[in-house]
Amino acid sequence: MKLKELERPAVQVWSPASQYPVYLATGTSAQQLDASFSTNGTLEIFEVDFRDPSLDLKRKGVLSASSRFHKLIWGSFGNGLLEGSGVIAGGGDNGMLTLYNVTHILSSGKEPVIAQKQKHTGAVRALDFNPFQGNLLASGANDSEIFIWDLNNLSVPMTPGSKSQQPQEDVKALSWNRQVQHILSSAHPSGKAVVWDLRKNEPVIKVSDHSNRMHCSGLAWHPVIATQLVLCSEDDRLPVIQLWDLRFASSPLKLLESHSRGILSVSWSQADAELLLSSAKDNQILCWNLGSTEVVYKLPTQSSWCFDVQWCPRDPPVFSAASFDGWISLYSVMGRSWEVQQMRQADKISSSFSKGQPLPPLQVPEQVAQASLIPPLKKPPKWMRRPAGVSFAFGGKLVTFGLPSTPAHQVPQPCLRLVFISQVTTESEFLLRSAELQEALGSGNLLNYCQNKIQEASLQSEKMLWQFLKVTLEQDSRMKFLKLLGYSKDELQKKVATWLKSDSGLGESPQPKGDDLKCIRQQAFCSQTSKHTVEEASASSTFFDELVPQNMTPWEIPTTEDVDGLLSQALLLGELGPAVELCLKEERFADAIILAQAGGTDLLKQTQERYLAKKKTRITPLLACVIQKNWKDMLCACSMKNWREALALLLTYSGPEKFPELCDILGTRMEQEGSRALTSEARLCYVCSGSVERLVECWAKYHQTSSPMALQDLMEKVMVLNRSLELLQGPDGVTPGPATTYRVTQYANLLAAQGSLVTAMSYLPSDCAQPPIQQLRDRLFHAQGSGVLGQQSPPFPFPRVVVGATPYSQETSHRLGFQPSHQVSTPSPRPRIFTPQSSLVMPSTPSHPSPCPGPRMQNTSDCRPPGFQAVQPSALGPGLRPGPQDSLKNSPVPRGNLQRKKFPETFMPPAPITTPVMCLTPEPRGVLSSQPAVSLVSHAPPGAPGELSLQQFQWPPEKMEKKELPPEHQSLKISFEALLQRCSLSATDLKTKRKLDEAALRLEHLYEKLCEGTLSPHILVGLHEVARCVDTGSFEQGLAVHAQVVGCSSFSEVSSFMPVLKSVLTIAHKLRI
Repeated sequence: MKLKELERPAVQVWSPASQYPVYLATGTSAQQLDASFSTNGTLEIFEVDFRDPSLDLKRKGVLSASSRFHKLIWGSFGNGLLEGSGVIAGGGDNGMLTLYNVTHILSSGKEPVIAQKQKHTGAVRALDFNPFQGNLLASGANDSEIFIWDLNNLSVPMTPGSKSQQPQEDVKALSWNRQVQHILSSAHPSGKAVVWDLRKNEPVIKVSDHSNRMHCSGLAWHPVIATQLVLCSEDDRLPVIQLWDLRFASSPLKLLESHSRGILSVSWSQADAELLLSSAKDNQILCWNLGSTEVVYKLPTQSSWCFDVQWCPRDPPVFSAASFDGWISLYSVMGRSWEVQQMRQADKISSSFSKGQPLPPLQVPEQVAQASLIPPLKKPPKWMRRPAGVSFAFGGKLVTFGLPSTPAHQVPQPCLRLVFISQVTTESEFLLRSAELQEALGSGNLLNYCQNKIQEASLQSEKMLWQFLKVTLEQDSRMKFLKLLGYSKDELQKKVATWLKSDSGLGESPQPKGDDLKCIRQQAFCSQTSKHTVEEASASSTFFDELVPQNMTPWEIPTTEDVDGLLSQALLLGELGPAVELCLKEERFADAIILAQAGGTDLLKQTQERYLAKKKTRITPLLACVIQKNWKDMLCACSMKNWREALALLLTYSGPEKFPELCDILGTRMEQEGSRALTSEARLCYVCSGSVERLVECWAKYHQTSSPMALQDLMEKVMVLNRSLELLQGPDGVTPGPATTYRVTQYANLLAAQGSLVTAMSYLPSDCAQPPIQQLRDRLFHAQGSGVLGQQSPPFPFPRVVVGATPYSQETSHRLGFQPSHQVSTPSPRPRIFTPQSSLVMPSTPSHPSPCPGPRMQNTSDCRPPGFQAVQPSALGPGLRPGPQDSLKNSPVPRGNLQRKKFPETFMPPAPITTPVMCLTPEPRGVLSSQPAVSLVSHAPPGAPGELSLQQFQWPPEKMEKKELPPEHQSLKISFEALLQRCSLSATDLKTKRKLDEAALRLEHLYEKLCEGTLSPHILVGLHEVARCVDTGSFEQGLAVHAQVVGCSSFSEVSSFMPVLKSVLTIAHKLRI
């Protein structure tokens, strides 16, 4: 992929990696001439800005040079200074070495030339700065001259060794070792490389090719391994790159031989030590993977040779190439189409030859699309590899990896990348309280646990709740609930006794007032005489002690026509009903109640109701509730100020069957009609009823469900209440509801996130069949690893799907063997006497006598090769019987077995049968004779086992009734199918049409899920929004909605249709429908 280009017959060099912005320096090449044949030299600096879409480079500085250049090198010396941009060294003709201050060139200020030295006798073709000491510069020229310059003191350069130690030849390349700062190597045209140790000032080793055909043109050290280097040969007879290891210098370690002509330059990537660039006379730039010695990137360079390629030190995928046709191009190894660049070149040519008018269109043959594509690297480069990574895992685990840090002076050695797994704990107080709860549940000492919670509670409502929870664990809980509500029998008896004593201490009885006078008069009816004389009553105790009449006047029965007479007549006749009516009319309620009690339950109940309807006092509603036991009406009518009294009535009078329901009714009304404080008190009702589900729902209204400590408060109460219910109902009597299941799952997940896997699993109910509980239990079980050895694995929480073999259709069924020339009639049904399995064995000889199959009608002239033809599933071969259809579903025949087997040239007898054939009952004789054998191969050798056509076992697929799409989702299908049709009409290439055809099939999964109603509500809303975007043509917005739906949905729920829907939207957006 070409990024930038520059038309200059020049040599090049990149700015150091520490320099920003990135620059490219060019110097007029001494080996090339432009159209002007000028011999002047120019040094230019260009800024490389990839944000600019154009191919041109912006020139930032220019300087005229006294001579042309053979080599340029840019060092970081001086970068530590203020506004320092380093030093450029240029090697020219006549042994000229010039040093330039880059900062002065860019600013066009002071004199940029630092120094000019002419120590060499020939052209300076090799230069390199020391990567460890930026002030050291190595230069090489003719006659094996090598100088080491110190930029701090350029007066006298250092010369490694002496000329007598080596033959007189040119120095083609110099390179400092990338790991050892005092090692320098030089390459020579004779194919020899010399490695110098500057501490000893002598060559360490000389590497040369034994074939003597190697003409070195380039040299590069391995960026990581200090003892490895590469040499390239410019000889067309041996266009190879040799990888040498100085520890085994007898022969090259590897040979790279994909170039067809001489190699001109090499460059080793400092960002990925496995990547090596090379350019050659075959007009190709290759990128090698030195680990596998394969070419991972290939770039054709049209019709010119590239004499120099260099990686960009700062931007790893970018490299530059200088060619002999006067162009410097910048490429990226990530690959890209050349279509845009070819269009730019065509426009440039057209503008040059147009004479002010556009040229006529050129009819050219259509190019193949693949020809203009430059594929990227075959393997991801090292700079794209993450040096470190971190990820959270289930159970509060933190998984990290990274490369160990290596000191700068130490050679990094290949090492294993270690993965570290750490346990992250963020909620220490939460874990402490959870451990206390777990210990209390395990030891059974919940009473002390509740008592501690009562003492620790700061709010009165919280204290009361824990007191109620404690009572649920004790005996005689109802009386203790009443006492907590403020009602105690002992206290009541004391109060009554005190009241009675205060009344009896008076000298005379208190005078009755108001309605009490009527009651007294009604009670006096029993002691009235016919003459209405009233005896003076003594004290009540004396009256009951002296029941024997003493000198009493005989009493008479009234016979008058007044009320008393009528009442007497009704009593004499046994008509208690009219008698009660008369008493109620005269408001003689005590007489009415006494008579109604003698008249039976129904009459008493009616009398009580009429009395309560007429008698309106403050205590009447309470009397009505106690007498009639109509608790639901009482709960709906009583004031919420008296919720304690209402709960006390339920605790005193309600039966055990209705008590939980009535408490829930009271608690629900308190939640709906009361304030937040009253809603908090409603939890007491749910504790009394043992309704864990309602307790959780009530808690969730006013608490932060995401707070770990709030969730811990809830689970403490839930677990204590659950334990009390288990004591009353047994372990099997407690079934959590949806809200409780959600909170328990949330609590267990929070424990697991803190690393308490065993504790989290202990809170999950073992007999709960709800999917969230089962899935979390399965995950916790397997996350514990060896900690659950010996324990039974929980049931698999997901439904198992049995994937059967797809029966061949009319178009795809392959008929094995030859086709009979006659019509095969459908055989009569036979009894199913065995169940076929997935693999059927046909013995060569029957294990019991059976009739031979009938004669086979065969005409060799009508034999046809195997082709596509449907087979009736019931046409079974000899010796085969149909089995139950369900068995075939459960044991499908593998499709891979449908290939026809080849018979051996020499027949081998089959192995003896050691197990009975799959036959449950003896086979009836004569069964096989009714079916002609038409599926066995007719030309099999005698005694060979017959080939079975497995298609005979393909039962027809069951016809599934396709459900209709719900009316509310019909618009989805209409929109998506219309979009597919529009895309198909607009698409021109075959690949896009294939994608659309596949998309139409894949969208059927969506329609099936819509028919079944298995999609979540938020997915349905998102799909309708996507359809709306499709109808309006807003495909970008549709893709955004699609991404949002996928991000918040389960992968298993949307994986069958969402990816293909995105593909269709992307195609529609590209086609601009």
